[in-house]
Amino acid sequence: MKKLALALSVLASISSPAMAEGNAEAGKTKAVVCSACHGVDGNSMIDMYPKLAGQQATYLEKQIHDFRTAAQTGGKEGRNDPIMGGMAMMLSDQDIKDVAAFYASQTQTQVEVADIPELGEQLYKGGDVARGITACIACHGPSGAGSELAGFPAIGGQHANYLTIQINKFRDTSRNNDLNGMMQDIASKLTTEDAEALSKYISSLK
Repeated sequence: MKKLALALSVLASISSPAMAEGNAEAGKTKAVVCSACHGVDGNSMIDMYPKLAGQQATYLEKQIHDFRTAAQTGGKEGRNDPIMGGMAMMLSDQDIKDVAAFYASQTQTQVEVADIPELGEQLYKGGDVARGITACIACHGPSGAGSELAGFPAIGGQHANYLTIQINKFRDTSRNNDLNGMMQDIASKLTTEDAEALSKYISSLK
């Protein structure tokens, strides 16, 4: 909770810097190579890969930069992933902006999720005070739209399997490129059942 409060207070005091914007049309062409995993329009049909359609451009840019950094440092920095690291290494800074702009301009497809666990909704909306688990809604909002200014990604409607994979990576710290270690801190307090229930609930958000 202290980490969340600190991060939000710092972000609230900073105005968004002027940045060169990506070109979505150019990004569409550059993203063709990404379509095998993420779909032509960013709506992946493979649930272990994320839907990128409608995701915040700044968040996408950060993740691609982090993949590239990890590839350049042998995984010592950034976000380590053997597949994405190799892909990111081929992209220039402008390419990254363009690809991010393209995916951000797309619309995420929605699917109906059956048998939504009550535990997932409970943790998302209210957390668990006794275990020190902050409610996901605090950062990601009621619909899972996140906050681009604060750097919190849109997660609503994402594949449940992908979400579970990422929560588990934060749990075992194999993914550690989160702001101020907030996701690692929260995920470390979740059980396997918690992670799966949360993922399914988040996947149902629209």
